[in-house]
Amino acid sequence: MKTLVIAEKPSVAQDIVRAITPIAGKFEKHDEHFESDEWLVTSAVGHLLEIQAPEEFDVKRGKWSFANLPVIPPYFDLKPIDKTKTRLNAIVKLAKRKDVGALVNACDAGREGELIFRLIQQYANSKHPVKRLWLQSMTPAAIRDGFGSLRTEQQMQGLADAARSRSEADWMVGINGTRAMTAFNSRDGGFFLTTVGRVQTPTLSVVVEREEKIRKFISRDYWEVHATFLAEAGEYNAKWFDPKWKKAAANAINGEGAEPDAELKADRVWSEREAMAIAEAVRGKTATVTEESKPTTQATGLLFDLTSLQREANGKFGFSAKTTLSIAQSLYERHKALTYPRTDSRALPEDYLPVVKQTFEMLADSNMKHLAPHAATALKGGYIKPNKRIFDNAKVSDHFAIIPTLQQPHGLSEAEQKLYDLVVRRFMAVFFPSAEYLVTTRITTVAAAPGRPKQGTAPSGAAKHTQWQAWGLLPATASRPRARCWSNRAGWPSTARKRRMRWPMPRTATRAKAWCRSSPARWYAPKWSRPRA
Repeated sequence: MKTLVIAEKPSVAQDIVRAITPIAGKFEKHDEHFESDEWLVTSAVGHLLEIQAPEEFDVKRGKWSFANLPVIPPYFDLKPIDKTKTRLNAIVKLAKRKDVGALVNACDAGREGELIFRLIQQYANSKHPVKRLWLQSMTPAAIRDGFGSLRTEQQMQGLADAARSRSEADWMVGINGTRAMTAFNSRDGGFFLTTVGRVQTPTLSVVVEREEKIRKFISRDYWEVHATFLAEAGEYNAKWFDPKWKKAAANAINGEGAEPDAELKADRVWSEREAMAIAEAVRGKTATVTEESKPTTQATGLLFDLTSLQREANGKFGFSAKTTLSIAQSLYERHKALTYPRTDSRALPEDYLPVVKQTFEMLADSNMKHLAPHAATALKGGYIKPNKRIFDNAKVSDHFAIIPTLQQPHGLSEAEQKLYDLVVRRFMAVFFPSAEYLVTTRITTVAAAPGRPKQGTAPSGAAKHTQWQAWGLLPATASRPRARCWSNRAGWPSTARKRRMRWPMPRTATRAKAWCRSSPARWYAPKWSRPRA
């Protein structure tokens, strides 16, 4: 008798065939499956079936009313998805072959993968015994190890029940919510379809709340005080801020219980008179700039789960959550370089220490020159050791944290290389001594040159160009000058801001006054940057 292996995607089916060929013998490829003497390997293409209420319990669209709610059928029927019906029929045909005596669920190791297989099994009315292939990575060695320790159907029953419950609950929320809201909005006549869903509705609520905040936003003028000091090493650019400013105290002016004002910041001045007073107090004076930092220790972050990886990739590379997931999935399925990415765990199993050491050995011997020396240092220094912060079975759910596999990747795209490096760097960082690093102390003192002369004392003649450059008022090319002052008016469009950075002259005289007020460019502005009014 043969064993039918059902994967979730065709690419996974091909990986399984390549991995088990050395132990299962040569496979012959057919249109919808692979076959050897003892194995049949096929795949779905995601969900092939959807649940629906039986015909006799379904309320037709013309009778959507509160009188017919709630809709709670005693059981659920299965309906093939039209665009994948051909693939479903091929799998059902294989499951009903007389030479098939067992099934292996090789769908993705998670709740959705369990549901995909269980619905196919139910639709095919299969009574064959089932084993579960549970994979954390897609390397050939991991696949062969997975086949060597297949889980029983009883072990996976809890996950199957959770998957089916979630699916049926989603259906009932969507059907009853949609029909209730449609009946409510159609109570005065007509038919106004209003869809409701467990994910859709709260997501739309977040979008609506954000849109309301945008519409209620009132732009306000504020000022920032900038200064440029001449020092021995060049120019020192500075911005004033209130050292006594605290967000809680600043928001207290709104009244108790009021929503905090996100626009209040330490470097914003809300009165022109106050801003001018600050500028006048320091104009033309010598300044001393000091920077101090205190030694401190900080624990390295935990290993990545999907959410933390998406957040970090967005902050460092600007990747969206969808892009990060797509790249991580490619590194998992195509390159076999990362473990299963759809995980909510940030720890490793307690018996995973030997695998971690092997991973460091792979990194140390790899051709990744920017990572290999650090991996070798960790191995030689004995930094890889049991740590409850990293190895904890209680913090591992269906899958453990995202870490590199034992397979060195090749041919990565730029985005894939960035994400892979991000995971590897975090993986190596958590194993360095105590997973902590020291922020070194640095104290710098810069003696700034005296302030610039008063208005009207700009140089003339041959010295004009050189002196303007020394004061930072003239860029490298005078024909296309870059503005050295800008307006701090809140709410101006970014296109206008970019235009002002290219050309120093605002489009209106009114804006020109605000634009060059208390600005060095007004003191020494050449003809092309002097305000018209």
